[in-house]
Amino acid sequence: SLFRLKDLELAKLGDSDVHVKMLAAPINPADINMIQGTYPILSPLPAVGGNEGVGEVLEVGRCVAALKPGDRVIPASTGLGTWRTHGVFPEETLLKVPGDIPVLSAATLSVNPCTAYRMLTDFQNLAPGDSVIQNAANSGVGQAVIQIAKAFGIKTINVVRDRPDLPKLVERLVALGADHVITEEMLRKPEMKDLFKSIPKPRLALNCVGGKSTTEMLRHLQPKGTMVTYGGMAKQPVMVPVSAFIFRDVRLRGFWMTQWRKDHAQDQESLAGMMDALCQLIQRGQLTAPACTEVPLQDYKAALEASMKPFTSSKQILLL
Repeated sequence: SLFRLKDLELAKLGDSDVHVKMLAAPINPADINMIQGTYPILSPLPAVGGNEGVGEVLEVGRCVAALKPGDRVIPASTGLGTWRTHGVFPEETLLKVPGDIPVLSAATLSVNPCTAYRMLTDFQNLAPGDSVIQNAANSGVGQAVIQIAKAFGIKTINVVRDRPDLPKLVERLVALGADHVITEEMLRKPEMKDLFKSIPKPRLALNCVGGKSTTEMLRHLQPKGTMVTYGGMAKQPVMVPVSAFIFRDVRLRGFWMTQWRKDHAQDQESLAGMMDALCQLIQRGQLTAPACTEVPLQDYKAALEASMKPFTSSKQILLL
């Protein structure tokens, strides 16, 4: 295994530093990819894993103005290394979140809900009543898309892989606010026509699978609709029929949250606006944490193994 649990000496608190007691940090697919070296970001080794999580401020350096002991904080960017009990971080690497939002919601806020929010707002001007189609709808991003879209009055068509406990999954996604949950197989069936009697064809498709799934979703996209690819779980290319380009002028785009953060590093307003909007949804009960399994840090090996199993419907969260 590439992992060890180690005790390290805590760095001295500099004038602009913040000493944080980490509370909880999830294991995301991108964290695993970074460790395997298959992700575009490589941390200099030895490195602490984890890009997301929530902590409590214990102490601040004398030049720190925006944060005080007792504040809840989450990472402002990728690569913080959240799988630890304590850390000393520069102030600008942290974002304050309201203390009254649940720990698991805060711990899972900075990657999936942000990705979902940006994809729903940045690519098509969606209005209430419009619809969106997405695959891997039971993923962390998928669950956030369902809830944020619902809060915006946007209908969702949610594609999932067939599985033994399908009715249970459908029930869970519908409880989150999904309008339709269908399997990859159903996407190809003529009955899809009936579905579009009650709901407009989607103007936006969100793809994190690739391969056949993508081609099937594209069929149902409105003319001038956009498909945004943010992952490739099938490890197969995105195949697009020429006719979709010529006769329906579909747009293909990509999205990577890390890049968005880099591009908006100087634009604190758009970051703050998004975080406020998401925290308000959480406070109103319109956005909940994904299904989580809480694992004490010493059991990290079991948590890593569980997070890599197929059809996982629960996110592993390290309790620190």
